[in-house]
Amino acid sequence: MNELKIFAPATIANVSCGFDVLGLCLDTVGDEMIIRKIAEKGIKITKLVGQDLPMETDKNVAGVAGLTMLEKLDLNHGFEIEIYKNIKAGSGIGSSAASSAGTVWAMNELLGKPFTAKELVSFAMEGEKLASGTAHADNVAPALLGDFTLIRSYTPLDIIKIPAPSKLYATVIHPQIEVKTSDSRSVLKQNISLKESIIQIGNLGGLISGLYTSDYDLIGRSLHDEIVEPLRSILIPGFKEVKESAIACGALGAGISGSGPSIFALSKGKEMAEKVAKTMTETYKTLNIDYDVHVSKINSKGCRIIG
Repeated sequence: MNELKIFAPATIANVSCGFDVLGLCLDTVGDEMIIRKIAEKGIKITKLVGQDLPMETDKNVAGVAGLTMLEKLDLNHGFEIEIYKNIKAGSGIGSSAASSAGTVWAMNELLGKPFTAKELVSFAMEGEKLASGTAHADNVAPALLGDFTLIRSYTPLDIIKIPAPSKLYATVIHPQIEVKTSDSRSVLKQNISLKESIIQIGNLGGLISGLYTSDYDLIGRSLHDEIVEPLRSILIPGFKEVKESAIACGALGAGISGSGPSIFALSKGKEMAEKVAKTMTETYKTLNIDYDVHVSKINSKGCRIIG
């Protein structure tokens, strides 16, 4: 096998109460990539469709992630990459993570899987470091492992995959505005109170328990962000209205996807998730802001071969 065409999924990071440690994998939105072996050593990006991003290997997250993986291998050949971006850069649903994770996952498949999925996370994180300045794993981990993932520790890296209840669906709306990751990071407090941390820890524990036990009510009660959302939401026009309308419609809960501007909601069942999508879009129609909207079950596998 010398070539693969793959689906590299979008992801939702933080999931309200798990800033930088929790993420989930989407199933109906993602990039497509073709990775093939070539005689020349190294990584080449030969095609990039859909977004205006650099094709130089050392300036593209896919190239950086792939090169990091190659450093651990003694190969007499290299790889070339074609990237078909369906996830808009800066959307808050893991555009850079999809490219980073997809590259190392496909390379690993073509090489006969010398690394586990969890081992691939550290390579993909280097792509994230190029994109945001921080080697975070809350998008690349679910993209590689599927379902929900919890990063228990970054040093050493310790990742737990958490199965999603079968009827859990995500709705994501992406207003066509730009929120720079640097701006969304700059509004955060460097210190939080003991009271805030207790509330956040309780909700994170509740959410994880709800996922394991398929307790949808507990999942809904736990989708609360005490620390980050109050600060970041001011950067997203219509956030409060969208969130309130989604919950009033029947969503379990809603919040900011990653650093925004996308807003996610979780629902029990596809029918409710689609109803929530309609409600969320109506808010942005009244604000005259263009948007994309996606409804997806939780992807249990992560990256996958297509075509």
